Amino acid sequence: MMKMKGILGMLALAFPLWAFAQEKTVPIKYGDMDQWITRKIHESGIIGGETKLLYEVGPTKEMDGNEPYVNQGGSPWGTSNVMAKVMGIVKTNTSVYPERRGDGYCAKLETHIESVKVLGIVNITVLASGSMFLGDMKEPITGTKEGEKNLNIGVPFTSRPKAVRYDYKVKMSGEPHRIRQTGFSRKSTVEGQDCAIMTCLLQKRTEDKDGNIIAKRVGTAVVRYDKNEDWHNGATYEIKYGDISHTAYYDAELMKLGVGNYHARNSKGESQLIQENGWAAPGEKPTHLIIQFTSSLGGAYVGSPGNTIWVDNVCLVY
Repeated sequence: MMKMKGILGMLALAFPLWAFAQEKTVPIKYGDMDQWITRKIHESGIIGGETKLLYEVGPTKEMDGNEPYVNQGGSPWGTSNVMAKVMGIVKTNTSVYPERRGDGYCAKLETHIESVKVLGIVNITVLASGSMFLGDMKEPITGTKEGEKNLNIGVPFTSRPKAVRYDYKVKMSGEPHRIRQTGFSRKSTVEGQDCAIMTCLLQKRTEDKDGNIIAKRVGTAVVRYDKNEDWHNGATYEIKYGDISHTAYYDAELMKLGVGNYHARNSKGESQLIQENGWAAPGEKPTHLIIQFTSSLGGAYVGSPGNTIWVDNVCLVY
């Protein structure tokens, strides 16, 4: 009996008590990536009049027509797949795709170049990264400036999960540096290798009398992928609570307050920059959850064509 107590005592020192508790895994709605909406968008005749397909994560169905998209079937997911209408010309961008995986599907997010050229009217070439996030996108896109304002990022959420978990695969472009291509300026080089990113942030948001959205950071889990990797199933990343800015875990580029230049809509439906101005106390409950996967690092219009991440079975662990 004494020997058994000694063994249990050593185990208690080696592992935190929660490691012995049975964990609970909660899938995010449509996070198994097995259901997709296919949108048929008819581009303007002046640029060829082709019918293009846009894909959204939600209940399986087809939608035909150039109507602005709103999330369907209670899906919490938005993507960088958009219909744009610039100077009266309807154009699409698709950088997130369903791809067959086993008996179901996964999401493929890819960085690529998108262009539209009409002599004497418009000449736009942009770099578009694949992005999938909790939230929604306002359509149609009407220009390349301040593209973040079209995003409404994050969903209401009040729990404190231990970790975020999903399956992933990564393919790097192989380029040593990234490019910036915004549509109206010349292509330029951005120092540093591209990488795919997963961002999971818990925020406590409030709105002031002027409609500004103020947030405290409650929890953080951010991962960068910078090399080719085959499928990893059940990859699990702990969410760190409270002020992590002085810990060894902290990555200033990806975890700093205000990272991502994220926007959301206030109570009046206006797009506002989320002013993340401090770290919440360790025991604070969040009001919103952000999860975003993106195929490139550096924000809108920056990345390396060919960078790709596949994602499947997204869930939270308690």
